[in-house]
Amino acid sequence: MADRPYIIVSCAISVDGCLDDTSPERLVLSGPEDLDEVDELRANVGAILVGAGTIRADNPRLLVRSPARVAARVARGLPAHPLRVTLTASGNLDPAANFFTGPGTPVVYREASMTLSEVLHDLHTKRNVRTVLIEGGAQILAEALSAALADELRLAIAPFFVGDPNAPRFALPGRYPQDAANPMRLVAVRSLGDVAVLSYRLTDHPRPR
Repeated sequence: MADRPYIIVSCAISVDGCLDDTSPERLVLSGPEDLDEVDELRANVGAILVGAGTIRADNPRLLVRSPARVAARVARGLPAHPLRVTLTASGNLDPAANFFTGPGTPVVYREASMTLSEVLHDLHTKRNVRTVLIEGGAQILAEALSAALADELRLAIAPFFVGDPNAPRFALPGRYPQDAANPMRLVAVRSLGDVAVLSYRLTDHPRPR
């Protein structure tokens, strides 16, 4: 793992594996307890990475929400918020999006020039990022998992079905190294309100502290 950061993949899905539905509004898949745990994850990483499609569709802020966690980062000599990172093929991103206007530093990589693996290598070697939290969307999640770039998978499962064949789904078709012959290791199962959270280890790499 010397050439890349430690990678945590985190996403929320419906029981039938959907990341969203096809309505104009973002489907809420997480409860407050789950969101707070994700905020704790964000507070302990060097960068949060999402695909350009997620920025266009959801306009996420990608910030640490808790003032106490922000203060704790600053007390440790870290920036108040992790780097916000995206990878785009077209470069067609709204400069008024929250990704660019929020506090902290946005970083954009061009997909035509760099693969996800190369982006992670650059973050590690050029920006001294030790841990990256990948939050979506479907293409970035699938690429990280199928290319064996992830060390942990955190999967939050909402207590309902979407049932729409056109809805975006987790784990796009492809070849994944964690198959029936080489399964992931389940390390925790938690109930956060009505949301079930499954935590898997995909490698034996220790998480940086």
